[in-house]
Amino acid sequence: MATKFADIAKASKDLLNDDYTTKQTLKCKKSAGPVAVTIETGRGEGGALTSKIGTKFNYGKLNVDKAQATADGGQVLETSLKVAPNVKLSFKSGKGADLGVDYTQGNLYATGVLDVVEMSKLSTSACIALPSGIKAGADATYGLSGKTGIIGLNVGASYATGSLLGAVTSVNKFSSVNLGLLYKVNSKVTVASMSSHSGDNALNLTALGGSYKADFGTVKAKYTGDGVVSAALIKDIAPKVTLTASGCASLSDPASSFKYGLGIVM
Repeated sequence: MATKFADIAKASKDLLNDDYTTKQTLKCKKSAGPVAVTIETGRGEGGALTSKIGTKFNYGKLNVDKAQATADGGQVLETSLKVAPNVKLSFKSGKGADLGVDYTQGNLYATGVLDVVEMSKLSTSACIALPSGIKAGADATYGLSGKTGIIGLNVGASYATGSLLGAVTSVNKFSSVNLGLLYKVNSKVTVASMSSHSGDNALNLTALGGSYKADFGTVKAKYTGDGVVSAALIKDIAPKVTLTASGCASLSDPASSFKYGLGIVM
């Protein structure tokens, strides 16, 4: 199956990053005919509430994937349009604006993104999936103004066999490589790790953790290389209502460093 190069290590990253939070949020989703509306409210450190209101819908072949207004007056717009069976154009704006194109053909997935506000850079990527279970690709960033020429170049590959998935990607023009591993022990237990390797540091553990699908919900826990332990519980508390409770603390000073987060999606 064709995969974006940016998603080549997605499996281990999602397990070790998703659902861990120190924020208090409430997200409400509601369909109004063909239009989906989302209101997300968060609680700040001083107790003040801030909200983001967004929607998504289709108009003919045009997909409005996100149209959002934020509490600080900002606006986010993400759209996509399939101009051919294998070609999709996209436009994303927020702090900047990017025009993108995705091309898929069989086991090949290629992308291109142009900064259309400052016209400062052009980013491209390509990834190919082989029948052997290997996915390999590269991305490059070309500077158009200021510092011109190739300002970013990385390669990567992943391999899946049975319950094991591994991915290796280079960082900062091959100055280091990241290794992501994910192993499904059984239908309930999955473990993952992420580490960085370079000439100056042969092994730098980024995160190590796992998830367990219990009868009462999904339990996740991880340890990061800076000595922080985190845990999260994801539970359906009612039909179409999901609760995520998370907490973290530094092993060197757990009492004063403890933080927690709570999120509800309905």
